[in-house]
Amino acid sequence: MTKERFYKWIFTALAFSSLFFLLGIMITLLVQALPMFRQVGILRFIGGKYWYPTYSTPSFGILPLMLGSVVVTTGAACVCIPLGVGSALYIHELAGPIQRAILKPVIEILAGIPSIVYGFFGMVIMAPMVQRFFGIPTGLNAFTASLMLGVMATPTVCSIAEDALNVVPSSFKEASLALGANRWQTLVKVIIPAAGSGISTAIILGMSRAVGETMTVLMVAGGAACIPRSIFDPVRPMTATIAAEMGEAVMGSLHFHALFAIGLVLFVITFIFNIVAEIISRRFRLRLGLGR
Repeated sequence: MTKERFYKWIFTALAFSSLFFLLGIMITLLVQALPMFRQVGILRFIGGKYWYPTYSTPSFGILPLMLGSVVVTTGAACVCIPLGVGSALYIHELAGPIQRAILKPVIEILAGIPSIVYGFFGMVIMAPMVQRFFGIPTGLNAFTASLMLGVMATPTVCSIAEDALNVVPSSFKEASLALGANRWQTLVKVIIPAAGSGISTAIILGMSRAVGETMTVLMVAGGAACIPRSIFDPVRPMTATIAAEMGEAVMGSLHFHALFAIGLVLFVITFIFNIVAEIISRRFRLRLGLGR
C-alpha cells in the first residue's frame, strides 16, 4: 500500500506539473507587462497605429504587429487547410498500402524540420520567385511568409486529421455503403462529419502554430512595422518583433516591458485557440455519442 500511494503521488505531481508551468508563464508575463499597461494603457497599447519604441518620443502601438500576424496567419490557413485536410483524406481513403507507408512518414518528417531551415528556403528560393512572378519590389512580404507558414503547418493539420479519420468506426463506412451510397457520398456525408472534431482541432492547432512561429516570419516577412495595405506588403508579426528587439531592449525599460506585453497578447491568443479546439472537439464527440 505504501508503494502504491507513493506511485500515486508521483504520477499526480507529474500530471499537475504542466498546470504549474502554465500558471508560472502567465504570472511572469503579466507581472512584466503591467508597467507597460500602467503607463500606456491597454487600449492605447493594443489599438495604437505606430510602433516606434526607440524614438525620442516612443510609440508603443501594436496594431500594425497584430494585423501583420492576422494577415500572415490567415494566408497560412488558406494554404495549410486544403493541403493538410486533403492529404489526410487521400492517405486515409485513396492511397494504397505502399503509398500510405511512404507519404505518412514523409509528412511527419516535414514537421520535424527546423523553422530556420524553412526561413532560409523562403529567403533564397521563394522570395525571388514571388518577386519575379508578381513584379513587386520585394519578395520578403506577407504573401511569402504565408506560403512558408502554410507549408510548415500542413504536417500538423495532416497528421492530426488523419488520426481523427482513423478513429471513425469502420461500421459507419460499411453501413453507408450497404445502404447504397457511393464512395464519395460516404466520405462527405459520413466519414468527414464523424471525424469533424479531430479535423477541426487539427485546423485550429495548425493555425496556433502559424500564430506562434518566430524564425520563419522574422526572415521572410519583410520586417516593416506598418499597417499592411496588401498581402504583398512587408509586415512584422508580433513574434518577429519580440525576437528582433529583445536583445536590444534595456532590462527594465518600457521597451523591455512592452515586449513582454506583446508576449502576453500572443499567449492569450493561442490560449483562446486551444480552448476553442477543445470545445469543438467535445461537442462533436457528444453529438456522435463517442464519449466525453
